[in-house]
Amino acid sequence: MSNPGDADTTPITSMRQLADYIAVGGKPASQWTIGTEHEKFGFYANNFRSPPYEPNGIRAILEGIATTGWEPILDRGNPIGLKRGLASVSLEPAGQLELSGGLMPTLHDTKSEIEAHYEDVRRVSAPFNLGWSALGFHPTQTREEMPWMPKGRYAIMKRYMPIVGTMGLDMMTRTCTVQVNLDYADEADMVKKLRVSLALQPLATALFANSPFYEGKPNGRMSNRAFAWTDTDNARSGIPAVFFEDGFGFERYVNWLIDAVPMYFVLRDNKYIDVAGRSFRHFLNGQLGNSEAGEATMGDFADHMTTVFTDVRLKRFLEMRGSDAGSTEMMVAQSALWVGLLYDPAALEAVSALVRKHDWRSFAALRAQVPHTAMATPWQGGTLRDLGREVVAIAMDGLKARARLDSAGRDETIHLAPLQEIVNGGPTQAEHWLSRFHGAWNGDITRIFTESAI
Repeated sequence: MSNPGDADTTPITSMRQLADYIAVGGKPASQWTIGTEHEKFGFYANNFRSPPYEPNGIRAILEGIATTGWEPILDRGNPIGLKRGLASVSLEPAGQLELSGGLMPTLHDTKSEIEAHYEDVRRVSAPFNLGWSALGFHPTQTREEMPWMPKGRYAIMKRYMPIVGTMGLDMMTRTCTVQVNLDYADEADMVKKLRVSLALQPLATALFANSPFYEGKPNGRMSNRAFAWTDTDNARSGIPAVFFEDGFGFERYVNWLIDAVPMYFVLRDNKYIDVAGRSFRHFLNGQLGNSEAGEATMGDFADHMTTVFTDVRLKRFLEMRGSDAGSTEMMVAQSALWVGLLYDPAALEAVSALVRKHDWRSFAALRAQVPHTAMATPWQGGTLRDLGREVVAIAMDGLKARARLDSAGRDETIHLAPLQEIVNGGPTQAEHWLSRFHGAWNGDITRIFTESAI
């Protein structure tokens, strides 16, 4: 979303203008980078409850981090985020703290960035007896027990979400994810990467499943986060058929975006105007029914693009959105998987050929199953572990070909080690926590907070 005061006020005059706005993201392979985002839950060490915005909560953490050279982002005078160069720290609706990292040249740099961020967060959190845990779904608290942050757009979404799905408020308040943003060269490259990564997001959901607990106990799912997304707001979520239609490209995407994805808000003079449910086409045609909104601008379009929640989101880059947050190693592995598959031409061709063996609908059908069974989900006479072995092997080849070495002379394939273990029969993060719950913890769910703490 545009920061207040930074929005592009250029009027929109044509559909081509909107398509060109996205197409500008195309760049040569020599300029491709890695942008990793991740979220985590805060908890007080004495009672494992989520911290409020204030006092002694999220606001204090933001103000503490800001002392290391970050510029505050304000919403009606309240700090609701930080920015430093291309990186930012932001808040999800219940105070989940998100790092949107800078543009890293290698996965080794991505890991270093996450570790440095964690050091900052631990330092400023310690005086408040606060810890942070990276899990896909809050393991203990109910929806009603989660706090809400003072961000204007969230008030609009809070009102609208229950109208269009049963679990939108769970998605907002009780989930955390890890995402990686990757580049494309041009429209054709974008379409190829988008289709491959969309088809394989259910596999990623299974590999990174890390939320098997619901309100204090197991409930039979491996990813409650992914389950919440199955009924959040399906007009803007999931794996849309249009992305696989002949002729799909920037213009087709724009038309889908302005006709099929309802708006949430228009931002004017630092005020969020609720237009939830109206289409952006209505806005362009002056039919919003709200005189405060005025004329649609490019900044409005940029904001609207951030309200698309497909499993892979197209902007001026591609954002992989199908995975639960997890350990540092798994956070980096999520980026490593997609960098290995999409950034080497031979690997991209190999994984494209693998995906083309099946109708895209067979991959989309997995989306409803993997929250429950993760890697044990049936697939083509076997399970997703079989598909996972093939895909991780291709990613390994892609990272070997990149040949980006760390200070010890190791290439980026080291970051796929956790996934190799899983596809070869090892437990997912969710299965690990279930084993701890039924074993060493003796049913004490609160142990997960300290054992998963950053």
